[in-house]
Amino acid sequence: MSIITRNLFLAVAFCAFFKGYSQDSLQQKSNIQQYTPSKLVGKGQYDIKWFNNLYTETKSTFASGKIPRQSFFTSTIEGYTGVGTNKRWNVGAILEFRSNVIGDRSALDVFKFDGENNTARSGLTSIAPSVKFVPIASVSNFSIQSSFFLPLVDNETENGVFLDQKGYIWQNRFFYDYTFPGDKWQLFSEIYSELSLGDKEESFANNSLNLSPGLFLSYFPSSKFTVLALAQHSQRLDLGNNFTQDFTALGGGAKYQLTNTLNLEVLYTNFVRGNNTGLGQTFNLGLRGIF
Repeated sequence: MSIITRNLFLAVAFCAFFKGYSQDSLQQKSNIQQYTPSKLVGKGQYDIKWFNNLYTETKSTFASGKIPRQSFFTSTIEGYTGVGTNKRWNVGAILEFRSNVIGDRSALDVFKFDGENNTARSGLTSIAPSVKFVPIASVSNFSIQSSFFLPLVDNETENGVFLDQKGYIWQNRFFYDYTFPGDKWQLFSEIYSELSLGDKEESFANNSLNLSPGLFLSYFPSSKFTVLALAQHSQRLDLGNNFTQDFTALGGGAKYQLTNTLNLEVLYTNFVRGNNTGLGQTFNLGLRGIF
């Protein structure tokens, strides 16, 4: 074999190996890289997420100094499936369960579900039919989630303990993500809007619009693990109930791909400022499976 023939053979073999390696790398891309909240699943696939949020506070803009601890736990299950053949429509539902404790009880008492008079309440509080869609076919990383929440609580507050809003809520979430060249960095953005409808005497939030933009910057040390930093702001606008509210939260977290279908998410946020709101912190744990 001549030197030219040998070198040509090695070049072809190298290109074939590199092409195969690249295709394999793409195929091995994890769900935490591919399926941000912006991305929809295809027909016959299922996207199921169980997300748990524990908010606890000993400070509030309503009072100066330390206040008796209040803690509010929300457990949410979301399920979607793809319809159609172009990954532009998902349909599903959302369930919310809450457990709240006040009166300076431990934050972990939310998991006792004891319903103690004057300090605790818990129960299934809302259900929402929901749809996700990609409005622009050529921009698959921009999507909208629209959900209509139906309240399941009889009374928003009983014996001084708040459980959940009593009113209909039309929620729209606008998602967009961008992956930087090299697949190591990813920027995810969200604008969350929540229109609360109903008798203003039944809920502090009825007849108001809540707008909450957020930014999440993720770094991937590997395809199966990411760390992230986040910043969120929430602004409640008065549409007739004479109540406004706003807060800003900063935090961070991580995601890990446990199996080919299941990933784990942990997040922490701290409410660094606000008006007409508590100034607490949240601890979050989520599991997401794509089947």
